[in-house]
Amino acid sequence: MLALVAGFISAASTIFIRQGLREGDAYAALWVSVGVGTVGLWGATAFTGGLGPTSARGVLFFGLAGLIGTVGGRLLRFVAIDKVGPSIAAALGNVQPLIAAGLAILLLGERVTLPILGGTMVIVFGTALLSASGRRLGFRLRHIAIPLLSAACFGVVAVLRKVGLGHTGVVMGSAINVTTALVAVTAFMLASRRYERMTCSSSAFAWFAAAGLAENGGVFLNIVALSHGAVSVVTPLYATAPIFVLFLSFVFLRGVEIVTWRTVAGTLLTVLGVYLITALR
Repeated sequence: MLALVAGFISAASTIFIRQGLREGDAYAALWVSVGVGTVGLWGATAFTGGLGPTSARGVLFFGLAGLIGTVGGRLLRFVAIDKVGPSIAAALGNVQPLIAAGLAILLLGERVTLPILGGTMVIVFGTALLSASGRRLGFRLRHIAIPLLSAACFGVVAVLRKVGLGHTGVVMGSAINVTTALVAVTAFMLASRRYERMTCSSSAFAWFAAAGLAENGGVFLNIVALSHGAVSVVTPLYATAPIFVLFLSFVFLRGVEIVTWRTVAGTLLTVLGVYLITALR
């Protein structure tokens, strides 16, 4: 239930970001999102008994997760939502288990199993269908690389968070994760003077703040789920988020986002591929 609720909340965040990007940009979305998450999660530490047990390794792993996932992965995700739309961005961003499995085979010597081969083929076919939607939906084929890069970041982060949980509690780890991201994003925007070109109306700020609450809430619930269950169980349940995005897009973005049969079929195939790779491997 935690993983499913986290998937739904993540889907809602995708819709909020799409609404905010009408009058704001991806950098504003990222900064507001991590800012809201930082305030919320440090507030949560006060209501859950303080900092709790931690270690230098825990700080290191969750700090790296904040840089790779919350900064890199989340920024690429927001750009992808703007370029290819929420439904396709969510579906293609969901191939992180494929990337994690590939890294395990290449770096850790894990053997190739039938579920991995089957899931990979299903995801590739689903990705091909989603790519074919580009001409109908008005984006260029090279934009497909953006959500895939985001998925690569999140695939690495899933491992970092799982290892970090062995050294740091859930709330503290989540707070370190998002705080590292906030410091890094703020430093980058100040050093590059990117804040001078950042666009964010009052309505966009409200959408981004709502997205920040949902995004960080979903990440927190997913980390809690990982602390109680196996990755192979939590990941496919959390991976249902693109299906929720399809439903929410139809309800709240009707007339704004076009959902084709290729988008629906590609999304369902991607979720099926994630299930094959994780739950059956």
